[in-house]
Amino acid sequence: MNKLKIGVIGAGSISQVHLDSYAKNPEVEIYAICDLNEERAKEKAAKYGATKVYTDYNELLADPEIFSVSVCTWNNSHAPISIAALDAGKHVLCEKPLCMTVEEALQVEEAVKRSGKLLQVGFVRRYAENAQVLKKFIDQGDLGDVYFAKATCLRRLGNPGGWFADKERSGGGPLIDIGVHVIDLAWYLMGRPKVKSISGNTYNSLGNRANVENLAFYRASDYDASKNTVEDAANALIKFENGASMLVDVSFTLHAKKDELSVKLYGTKGGAEVEPELTIIAEKYDTILNIDPQINKRTFEFAAGFSNEINHFLDAARGMKETLSPVQDGVEMMKILCGIYESAESGKEIRY
Repeated sequence: MNKLKIGVIGAGSISQVHLDSYAKNPEVEIYAICDLNEERAKEKAAKYGATKVYTDYNELLADPEIFSVSVCTWNNSHAPISIAALDAGKHVLCEKPLCMTVEEALQVEEAVKRSGKLLQVGFVRRYAENAQVLKKFIDQGDLGDVYFAKATCLRRLGNPGGWFADKERSGGGPLIDIGVHVIDLAWYLMGRPKVKSISGNTYNSLGNRANVENLAFYRASDYDASKNTVEDAANALIKFENGASMLVDVSFTLHAKKDELSVKLYGTKGGAEVEPELTIIAEKYDTILNIDPQINKRTFEFAAGFSNEINHFLDAARGMKETLSPVQDGVEMMKILCGIYESAESGKEIRY
């Protein structure tokens, strides 16, 4: 059987988990790697046995051998690269967020329609075992109607700097970088209801706190503590057309006791916490139960989640499955993220 030839565009840190996941799939050949930094692209190509190295993604996309691509670049290039890839006849796995504006998202959606190719948005936590087990319970009605959710991702010290801290390239800070993960997971498990209104706040109060020396955190390869144009923290209340609502709370830096990561759902029959560990709350015979599902991974595991995501993408691209994160969901998530930023800037509730 001929292996699927894969191209990876962007050889930075997130590409590592894409490449590792592709390398584990026996039906895949990591064929081409593209990065503006040719040395970095060559290093990754040597490590994973890629045949081709490019510095121009258009040249990679012109290669007829390539079946699909992962887009692992700065957020501001997600839309143009994804559109070019779709128009070149490639299936696309685009890292989150889909892009930086709703207008861009709609342009990507149009490219999907005209090309007939698949674009899967990199909402990796949807593909984790804990999320998929919980979704079975929700789909069978065990939680009843989910009317409230809380999505929290707080770092007390964790501004990566570099392009992450450059709004022109990233589109924003913790909201669009790490917040998107928990917001999307909660929204997905709620049944992806349509947004009705958003009230949001952002804060630029602490900066990246480069003076703090006793706690380590991830730094981008182009880290520069003097450059930071993104928010420290954000929160929001999102109301949906079905009457449900979600509270959002995210930060890169905050005077908090500890980091926090949680996604909580509350329904008419039961509740659930999917992060940090999966727990289902039920009520039976006038007694409240906390149920701990006996599964391999009750919490999100980085490598396993990406392997599940990439294997699902390849199956969907070949028509064997439906993607769990289609372009339409990327558009809706951009409405949510951009709505929070717009509400924070205007000081007004945004209505759809």
